[in-house]
Amino acid sequence: MVIKVFLATSSGSTAIKKKQQDVVAFLEALKVEYAQLDIACNEQNRMWMRQNVPEEKKPSNGIPLPPQIFNEESYCGDYETFFDAKEDNAVYSFLGLAAPPGSKGHAEEDGEQEEEELRQLEDEEEADVEEEGEEFLEETREEVAE
Repeated sequence: MVIKVFLATSSGSTAIKKKQQDVVAFLEALKVEYAQLDIACNEQNRMWMRQNVPEEKKPSNGIPLPPQIFNEESYCGDYETFFDAKEDNAVYSFLGLAAPPGSKGHAEEDGEQEEEELRQLEDEEEADVEEEGEEFLEETREEVAE
């Protein structure tokens, strides 16, 4: 899976440039594989991005601004949602990626897996105890009957 970051390499907006740099720098720091797709010099990229940003995520003028982030064909979000995910330590989830071993997101997944394994063990122990109790009752009945 490749993360696609739609950028405008020749943007006149300092704010857009900073947002684009922030996204790219963070992905590089995480060593996430991504592709930069320029919407300023490539009409196909611009049209694809505009068509694939969900309607409810588009601004009132209908034209989404870069950076826009996708996981292959799946829309992840814009800079604001990326920033929120970064603040919540949920970037891997935001990107639709599994967190690598040792990362905070991975530790949470490990914790959930451990909890599930514990629940399964507890259920098995309960079943064993019930079975042992039933066997004891049966043996006691047999002894009383004799």
